[in-house]
Amino acid sequence: MSDTAPRPAAFLDRDGTLIVEYGYLGDPALVEPLPGAVEAVRILHAAGYHVFGVSNQSGVARGYYDAETVDAVNQRIIDEFDEMGARIDRIYYCPHLPTGSGAMRESDCECRKPKDGMVRLAQREFRIDMSRSFVVGDQQADLGLARSIGVPGYLVLTGFGQETRSALSPGLADNFIADNLLDAVRRHVGRSAHNRQPLP
Repeated sequence: MSDTAPRPAAFLDRDGTLIVEYGYLGDPALVEPLPGAVEAVRILHAAGYHVFGVSNQSGVARGYYDAETVDAVNQRIIDEFDEMGARIDRIYYCPHLPTGSGAMRESDCECRKPKDGMVRLAQREFRIDMSRSFVVGDQQADLGLARSIGVPGYLVLTGFGQETRSALSPGLADNFIADNLLDAVRRHVGRSAHNRQPLP
């Protein structure tokens, strides 16, 4: 375990939430933080949160790039944010296919969002207060992950967020749709600071 006292965590989608969405990013040189993302991570750490990336990376199973390339991209993200005073504790990813057959198919894994395997791995490696944690992302899988682990989930309108929003069935509270990561973080941290329980 990395800490002696549990801390809440922000589980953040990578592409389209933390950094610019390229579809399948296989070049660390293309890493570009989205506007407001660095400040959002700074706010989270100032408020005592762990910050984790949680990313579906089926490009590995599809043969677009290998695991070493994903590791290099993730490290570039961590380094770039760190250079700007915004620490990301770790980026977890799932390399499996969403559908299909073979050694990398989803049915053989527990990590592909909306499954909770990446969160459970973070819980083994860090002491996390899940009662104050939350998820932010731009796709249905991110909202599904939030439901899977029983925490608030915020949909950002960056990346694929606009398309995701248009496909949602009525009922997702507007309070949980944010312009970007910074907007989502300000809302959640503000609620927590005022001891207001987020809407279910």
